[in-house]
Amino acid sequence: MIQLYFLSVLFNGLSGYLFIWGDGGEKETIESSFRFSLHNETFHLVLGILSAVTGLLKLLSPSIDNIPILGDLVPALMGLLAGFILVFGYYREHKSVTNQEEDGKLDKLGEALLKYKKGFGLILLVTALAHFIFPQALFL
Repeated sequence: MIQLYFLSVLFNGLSGYLFIWGDGGEKETIESSFRFSLHNETFHLVLGILSAVTGLLKLLSPSIDNIPILGDLVPALMGLLAGFILVFGYYREHKSVTNQEEDGKLDKLGEALLKYKKGFGLILLVTALAHFIFPQALFL
């Protein structure tokens, strides 16, 4: 579906941008004119949920005449992983009750992904750009 193709490129590109340049920089320009900010934590949560849902749907529905599953494997997995990192980051920032048992496998995985999110953001941007340029490549 061409709509999922567009959403995948958009969400992977936005997520990659947030991972690389989302921690700092000028946020006054967008906020002051449109009352919208890419640094808003709620925006991160919504983008994470939408990225994960789009990644899951891309696994189930390949884009234009591609092989099912394999045709959109990399962008779909990148979307799922970006969604997980964004939602986990939001969860870490808004955790109200500290638990004594924070050494779970999911916490360790999330912390490792948050640690290398700038590198992952670069991979996301490259994947989004390659997926945009070569829409019918086998693994893109």
